Amino acid sequence: MNSNQLNENEYSPFYKNYILALKNVNLIEALTSSLDEILVTVKNLREEKLQYSYAEGKWTIKEIIQHLIDTERIMSYRALRFSRNDTTELEGFDENWYVDNSNGNERNIHDLLDELTLVRKTSVSLFKSFTDEMLIRIGTANGGNMTVRALGFIIAGHQLHHLNIIKERYL
Repeated sequence: MNSNQLNENEYSPFYKNYILALKNVNLIEALTSSLDEILVTVKNLREEKLQYSYAEGKWTIKEIIQHLIDTERIMSYRALRFSRNDTTELEGFDENWYVDNSNGNERNIHDLLDELTLVRKTSVSLFKSFTDEMLIRIGTANGGNMTVRALGFIIAGHQLHHLNIIKERYL
């Protein structure tokens, strides 16, 4: 299943740009390649670059990495719940509040990237475990419906979105 095969009713409009950023790629390739790209871009940056914020109230690169980790965990949790036919409506989360309380800037970049890699490996394993039937199951989170497979593409597209921001505004 490729990202361009998703129907717009499989995810909230908020996530459309994340899906479109992926072009035409299958789910596992999307998850794998988006991780590789961010690791190559960030791993050798100096601390002052990692702590840089391009404007007041904007995150640093370290905070972006922590945000990616947190968001992927949340999206994978949603995918797990929905894949199991759990129809409980799940609440959203305040990404800024999470970043403000994450201690991301105090962490070593290698530890952050190691954690991001481990989280992604578990996400890949999780999405590989889903049957075709599970991938099209629908759940509700943050007031919107989404399929399991859309959540996987959102994870990958979200990471590409932030990678593009890093390249455009931080490097």
